[in-house]
Amino acid sequence: MGIAAGSALAAVAVTGLAATATGIAQQAIVEQHNATPTDRSLTGPYGATRSMNVTDEPGYLARMVAHDQEAVTAARQLRRSDRPQMRALGTAIIDRQGADVATMRAWLDMWYPGRSGTATGYQPMIRDLSGLSGDALDNAFLLDMIPHHMAAVTMSRQLLMSGRAQHSATAGFAIRVRDARHVEMIRMQRYLAHWFKGWSMPCGMPK
Repeated sequence: MGIAAGSALAAVAVTGLAATATGIAQQAIVEQHNATPTDRSLTGPYGATRSMNVTDEPGYLARMVAHDQEAVTAARQLRRSDRPQMRALGTAIIDRQGADVATMRAWLDMWYPGRSGTATGYQPMIRDLSGLSGDALDNAFLLDMIPHHMAAVTMSRQLLMSGRAQHSATAGFAIRVRDARHVEMIRMQRYLAHWFKGWSMPCGMPK
């Protein structure tokens, strides 16, 4: 096979994986929207996604602080995972997004001291994972974190496309979030497909 043909096939494969990850994220949002009100109050991705319209740079930063802090809290639960891949994923999220939270808070304090508090109207997107273990923990984390990452990608794209980033550092950060979390979302989709055939029973129910 020629180099050009091989590159074309690789590009098609990556595009296909991205489309599948997008489909999983959208289906997760629909499924949790159709859940009971109690379930939605824990996960809330449908409502949270609707409320994540980026109107300016400080709004983006404040929402991303709350968003990333939620991811860090959830990722700490993966220390109990039986899978080394999931423990490594959790550590990566804690380290990277924990540092991002500190950076964004510093930017808010420096550039927008009147808007450095918690994002108004942020709704949690990840259920309480503290009572889960084994496959139930890993599956629930993946199902919730894929649309969670997609929300960060969407907010970053909105900021960049609107031209509302007031500082080059924020624009660079948004580009990194858009690209890195898209890649990580595809990896999580692979885990979900490999270990759980894409979907599984509701969290906590026996297979």
